[in-house]
Amino acid sequence: MDMFDVYPLFDIEPVRGEGCYLWDEEGTRYLDLYGGHAVISIGHSHPHFVQRIQEQAAQLGFYSNSVRNSLQPELAAHLGRLSGYDEYRLFLCNSGAEANENALKLASFHTGRREVISFEGAFHGRTSAAVSVTDNPGIRAAFNETDAVHFVPLNDPDAVQAVFVKHSICAVIIEGVQGVGGIVEPDAASMQEIRGLCDENDALLILDEIQSGYGRTGEFFAHRYAGVRPDLITIAKGMGNGFPIAGVLIHPEIQASHGLLGSTFGGNHLACAAGLAVLEIIEQNDLIANARTEGAFLKKALQSLEGPIRDIRGRGLMLGVELDFPCDEVRKALLYDHHIFTGSSSNKNTLRLLPPLTISRAESETFLDTFETVLSAV
Repeated sequence: MDMFDVYPLFDIEPVRGEGCYLWDEEGTRYLDLYGGHAVISIGHSHPHFVQRIQEQAAQLGFYSNSVRNSLQPELAAHLGRLSGYDEYRLFLCNSGAEANENALKLASFHTGRREVISFEGAFHGRTSAAVSVTDNPGIRAAFNETDAVHFVPLNDPDAVQAVFVKHSICAVIIEGVQGVGGIVEPDAASMQEIRGLCDENDALLILDEIQSGYGRTGEFFAHRYAGVRPDLITIAKGMGNGFPIAGVLIHPEIQASHGLLGSTFGGNHLACAAGLAVLEIIEQNDLIANARTEGAFLKKALQSLEGPIRDIRGRGLMLGVELDFPCDEVRKALLYDHHIFTGSSSNKNTLRLLPPLTISRAESETFLDTFETVLSAV
């Protein structure tokens, strides 16, 4: 049996990681400016993270959600305190797409409605409901097509209002920062207007913080910059530093009933141990402040570079560098010639930078010097 061929692969196999670095099977070291799609938040193979998982695996790796698991409320309490959402409740699952599925389901149950507003350029996952609110017809099967989703331009609250006038909307789903879409931010004024429109129409606001959350933008959640409080917040990626864990933060007014949501593996003992380790390391090492500081340094330095750069977008350690041409060859040169991982996006000209939140000034400068060299050669 062979693998189902769905991933375009670079001809590199990382076999070891430490901090912001990876090594392949031949011992070549790579600087990781992508973090495996923004997943690596606390750095590769952090000793405390490894120890937490090892100790938990030796004690109890898994039992189902039919029994108490004290790690779950411990994780929820720590997350609530660090994120500023103490009064919300947490549902644990395994992936960002699953988190968005459950958030959309909760919104529909809570309001009794089925229609949703999403945004052009949005990416929320590849499972059934998540892909239906994703603005990419190429990855939607006929089964996923629905008249219940209305796509509007980002940062156009008038377009949002126009949909509310004509349709019975249960929720608006929006990313804290569009990641796959090329690092595109909703502006604060638009986000505030959308929050108001949801309130006026008894609809819920779902904030997808799967890529932009967990300190990546220099705040625990990217929507903090807009000063809004969503009804549902979806989280994953940096939450487990590579261990599969995700969740939905749920406003206290949204009611639960037994059996409404469920997940066999969600919130298992190993996942909670990983999630707690990540929060402990973020807090103890002040990694959110580091993301803010190093991100500002990188952005300013990138803006000062000469060459074929059209725009620098984002904040913290979630940055997009838009070139005057498709970035594929630049990415390949960085990877194969200079051993630096970077990311792409649905905007073919935009390079994504999503390094671990532990990145140092020296590592930032190494990337900048190399990137300038590569740009000067194109």
